[in-house]
Amino acid sequence: MSAQPIIEALEQLIKLHKGFNKLASKKKNIIIEGDTDALTALFIDEQKYVKAISQIEIKRQEVVQTFLKHQKNATLNQVIEEAQPEEAEILQRLKIELLEEVTQLKEQNELNQQLLVQSLQFVNLSLDVLRPQERNYNYDKNEQEPIRKTRSMFDSKA
Repeated sequence: MSAQPIIEALEQLIKLHKGFNKLASKKKNIIIEGDTDALTALFIDEQKYVKAISQIEIKRQEVVQTFLKHQKNATLNQVIEEAQPEEAEILQRLKIELLEEVTQLKEQNELNQQLLVQSLQFVNLSLDVLRPQERNYNYDKNEQEPIRKTRSMFDSKA
């Protein structure tokens, strides 16, 4: 059996991950600029990529199971071992390329997360500066006059 459907699925995954990486790079600039409308639009685009990647991944798992005669939890290395030598070379190259794209995406997402955290910290700091919390430097009325039971100098029962 040919590994061509697996090769096609991997090529599609690589193509989608490259597009996803471009979006992650755009996101960095949008976060730095603080453009929330553009960020919202970008999230919608990212969801499309996530959905497409999920669908291709399901397809890839199915063709891998078919290729390896319904073996569960098969790895790409197992596919490479079972493939013809020409296809094995292509699969190895695609594996490396996909790993590079996924690693790049992971690093970009970590950077974007750090930028978002810093942006939120800046916003919180700005809000604290603009709206300082009330601090009562004077004593409250209750604190000024402690509750004490005093005896009168005159005994009313006498």
